[in-house]
Amino acid sequence: MVSLKNMINNISIGKNVLIGRGTKIWNDVQIESNVKIGKDCVVGSKVYIGPGVEIGSNVKIQNNSLIYEGSRIENGVFIGPNVILTNDNKPRAVNLNGRLRNKNEWNLQSVIIGEGASIGAGSILVAPIKIGVWAMVGAGSVVTKDVKDYSLVLGVPAKHFYWISPEGDELKYLNEEELINENSGKKYRITSSGALPL
Repeated sequence: MVSLKNMINNISIGKNVLIGRGTKIWNDVQIESNVKIGKDCVVGSKVYIGPGVEIGSNVKIQNNSLIYEGSRIENGVFIGPNVILTNDNKPRAVNLNGRLRNKNEWNLQSVIIGEGASIGAGSILVAPIKIGVWAMVGAGSVVTKDVKDYSLVLGVPAKHFYWISPEGDELKYLNEEELINENSGKKYRITSSGALPL
């Protein structure tokens, strides 16, 4: 059962939308057609979710975020307020003849956010990119390249700052290939896709 909190205040839901049990949707939200949202999610006020977007379970999307067509968000992701997921890396309103471009005249790009990842407030993710599992994007960052698993990235453009645990702790180097969470004692190995728990 979907809980439409403080509603029916200006919620627009398109055709063929699937919303999982326990998901809460706040006021002034627009969800386009063919969207899939998993169980126990929270969709904040004034969020836009574009056509065909796929959102896993236990996802939190904070107020005023824009999740455009082509996005895929896996389970347990946190998206802070005012985050934008783009879908066109060569945006133009018109063709050379001045005619407004239609949907068939652009190449849809995707932003994919891996399980457990967090996207800080006010960040912009420029498609096409993939954010790795349990990665974290610092607030206000502009991400233009893939982010590896368990990586914390910051800045404009965003760059790797350090490796991070699911708990949010900085992972320290034991040697060139191994990391440790000094709080939990859990160890990780650096691979081509990022950090990997041992």
